[in-house]
Amino acid sequence: MIRAYPTQRGFTLLEILIALSLTAMLLSMLTAGVYGVVRDWDINAEGLERTLDQSTALLQLERALQGAFPHSYRNLETLGREVYFDGQADELAWVSSVSPQRNPGLTAWRLYSDNDEGLYLQLAPALSDYPGERLQDTEPMLLISGYRAEFFYLFEDLQFERRWREEWDGARLQSLPLAVHIRLTRIDDGADNSTDVIDVISPILSTQHRTIQPTQEMLQ
Repeated sequence: MIRAYPTQRGFTLLEILIALSLTAMLLSMLTAGVYGVVRDWDINAEGLERTLDQSTALLQLERALQGAFPHSYRNLETLGREVYFDGQADELAWVSSVSPQRNPGLTAWRLYSDNDEGLYLQLAPALSDYPGERLQDTEPMLLISGYRAEFFYLFEDLQFERRWREEWDGARLQSLPLAVHIRLTRIDDGADNSTDVIDVISPILSTQHRTIQPTQEMLQ
């Protein structure tokens, strides 16, 4: 008796090509999806790292301003003693008890705004003399990129009203302001967007334990 066996039929070449094409398409879609996830992760990680660096820099600035010290030096021309605190609208130099490198002694700080790059910082040891020349000789470092800075200084007038001014000449006023306000505005955008403006307002602790008696020059 003859038995009939079922015919074994394999895949045709066309079916194999179609299967390979579908597999290649799925792999391409998967690769594109993974690449997009990795790219988004890198962008987010870079943005987070930049935000953390910026926050750390702002905290250092706030601590350094809080530790501002009424460093006095002798003016070699007048032989009088003057307080080193040079506050202008776009730059600020002062002496602080805070050092980012944790160095002993006092440290002279200088901040200045570059409208094309950002906020720069210079550091130098504050000895018993005028520290401004040493600051000018140090290499500046870009502290916060992409932002321009404006500085304002708080004082209390004879009527006990507190007001902000755009300059503070410590050598002439012989004192420190009550607080410093740093306004950082993003360079590539306008200042109308509040998310592009960072405000740092730091009280100067050395002025908090005594009453500030401003001179008439401070009121002008």
